[in-house]
Amino acid sequence: MSSWTQTKYKTRNWAEYNFSLKQRGSLSIWFDPGMTWEAVGSGRRGRQQIYRVAAMQACLTLKVLFGLPLRQTTGFVESLLKLVGLDWAVPDFSTL
Repeated sequence: MSSWTQTKYKTRNWAEYNFSLKQRGSLSIWFDPGMTWEAVGSGRRGRQQIYRVAAMQACLTLKVLFGLPLRQTTGFVESLLKLVGLDWAVPDFSTL
């Protein structure tokens, strides 16, 4: 059986390499202002949904992505919406 040898790489374009490392730390999150965050009433009996499924999925995706508890996720989404300038209500932790 052959033994494993470590592969050696040589960086030749340092400017491009540094730029690519900086891009790894970039974070871009888009909220579409045309999206409806609140759910439309269904007209059925029972408790009406307050938020659309897309809003819940967005919050829970951020929760899993950053490994946050539900209460911190609520605060994180509130701060993101405030930074973007959207005046949307955020689901509380018990709704998530």
